[in-house]
Amino acid sequence: MLGVVTVSEAMSMAVRAGLDLVEVSPNAEPPVCRIMDFGKFKYEQARKEREARKHQHAAEMKEVKFHANVADHDFETKVNHIHGFLEKGMKVKCSLYFRGRENAHRELGFDVINRVMKSCEEVAQPDMPPKLIGSSIVMVLGPRSGKPVASGAARSGGLGNGLPIPASVSGVSTPVTPVAAGAIPAR
Repeated sequence: MLGVVTVSEAMSMAVRAGLDLVEVSPNAEPPVCRIMDFGKFKYEQARKEREARKHQHAAEMKEVKFHANVADHDFETKVNHIHGFLEKGMKVKCSLYFRGRENAHRELGFDVINRVMKSCEEVAQPDMPPKLIGSSIVMVLGPRSGKPVASGAARSGGLGNGLPIPASVSGVSTPVTPVAAGAIPAR
């Protein structure tokens, strides 16, 4: 803290010290400057930013695609992939595409999405509820926070082989209603 000095005095002090005169606050009255090694300062700032980026965790998004007439084994395999992604902390986009005549029976697609939601309810929470967009249904699941995730038979609810019980077998289903693109469902 040298107080208020002229620009020429400040420049001569910086040259004598072998450092740079850096304007810190140009809008202050009078402007505030520091005598410092600007190259070293820039290097340290870049290193801090690199370190911050290294510890930063961006939510990665994985997509799992379904069709309205998915077979049971394919369904179970895809749900197990969803469980794995969620346990690693990733978000999962579940897409169900209608092809050809499947568009006439969209309720079958909503049944599949209901089964996915029911199978993943212990490890996932819906970040975006299922929406009918064009000829597809899209839903985003995020990892459930707060409680630890169980694995194997405890996670699946009881087949013992780590596979979830399909909603059609267990008789329990979460109702999902079709929503037009861009519309917000009422709660």
